[in-house]
Amino acid sequence: MSDLQDSLRELYQEVIFDHNRNPRNYRPLPAASHHADGHNPLCGDQLTVYLQVEDGVVREASFVGHGCAISTASASLMTEAVKGKPVAEVEALFRDVHALLTEGREAADPARDFGKLEVLSGVKEFPARVKCATLAWHTLHNALVGEHETAHTE
Repeated sequence: MSDLQDSLRELYQEVIFDHNRNPRNYRPLPAASHHADGHNPLCGDQLTVYLQVEDGVVREASFVGHGCAISTASASLMTEAVKGKPVAEVEALFRDVHALLTEGREAADPARDFGKLEVLSGVKEFPARVKCATLAWHTLHNALVGEHETAHTE
């Protein structure tokens, strides 16, 4: 393994551990206009995503629940990434993150700047954990489109 690959793996692990230990936006959102539940039965991850959408913009995002480190970190990173973005942009981000995690960087919009979300691509090294990383994103999508069924990743 190259030094660059080692460095990227270390960065991936540090960011995942940080967001798992200190998840951002981990709280119910009483003023939520949208919410949805998600469940990954293979790992036991369960979460609820809350969104406050005003004038077509995600003004606030949060989540509660329990799960593995990857699931929690992905939800934490997601809530940071979507705040202040128009709903259409959040939906496009959902599609690109899903492509990044399931198919690789080349499958996402080439113009997409993932920022911190890029560290989630490291989950590809652990195929069984991809569903953990995508759960929050599927739940976000369900919240945005008003889907009342629980989001599942199996």
